[in-house]
Amino acid sequence: MSSSSDAASPLPARTPGLPTRVPQPRQGGRHRRPDSHELPEAAKPLILAVPGPANGELLALVGEVALLAGADLPGLDIRPVVIEEDGTDLAAVLHGAPAAVVVPLLLGPNAAATARTDAALAAAEGEFQRCGVLGPHPLLAEVLHERLSEAGLARADRARLFSVATAAEGIVLVTDGGPEAVAAAEVTGVLLAARLALPVMTADLGDPKTVVAAAERLREMGAGSIALAPHILGPDVEAGRIAEVAEQAGCTAAGPIGAHTAVARLILHKYLEACGR
Repeated sequence: MSSSSDAASPLPARTPGLPTRVPQPRQGGRHRRPDSHELPEAAKPLILAVPGPANGELLALVGEVALLAGADLPGLDIRPVVIEEDGTDLAAVLHGAPAAVVVPLLLGPNAAATARTDAALAAAEGEFQRCGVLGPHPLLAEVLHERLSEAGLARADRARLFSVATAAEGIVLVTDGGPEAVAAAEVTGVLLAARLALPVMTADLGDPKTVVAAAERLREMGAGSIALAPHILGPDVEAGRIAEVAEQAGCTAAGPIGAHTAVARLILHKYLEACGR
């Protein structure tokens, strides 16, 4: 059986002792978690479900996200699985566990991926609780800001009045998954616009015409340089797609969200919410 939950709220602080390759948490911030959560008693496994097809980069990303989440909540049984189009044996993933919480590794709505996941759950024996997608959420706007700053397209700190020579004057937030995903990403776009004090337009990466139109609209509003902010994980889209669409729209592209502590926090939030915590 399955159910869905989409509520979002700030999460508790990360615990110490992460591997050196895992980014260390920054202190402060409006959306930082004030306290640590403990692992619920008799905790169910967390199935981290990501839509396929599987490839090396996708598997590496899922593994790193699972590592980050596990570092935040030590002892949690996290089982990453790629949901393939030709079916996935979730019973094998459960390894005899009678129940599990399924958290889709999806930033926003994706009807095809959700249907594929639900079909896999229906075909497996066990009690499953499927959570909703991770966004929209302020933490995703924070990551997008970070990726833009890493590319030199935005100030890293809004409180410091220093300039970035290549800073953009307008942002096109692109997502994948169709009109429903674009509509949901608009909420994150509003949060990003508030962080940057810049206009943000949302467009569909799968329809380059919408990206070009959004960039032109920003130029009509007076923005001289436009940056593309990918509201995607990265390996879930065709290699080179972001750069290709950015070139068509005359934009400079930041990096995708990728494996990030904020994504891990949202996954744990969904899991703990499903556990009644």
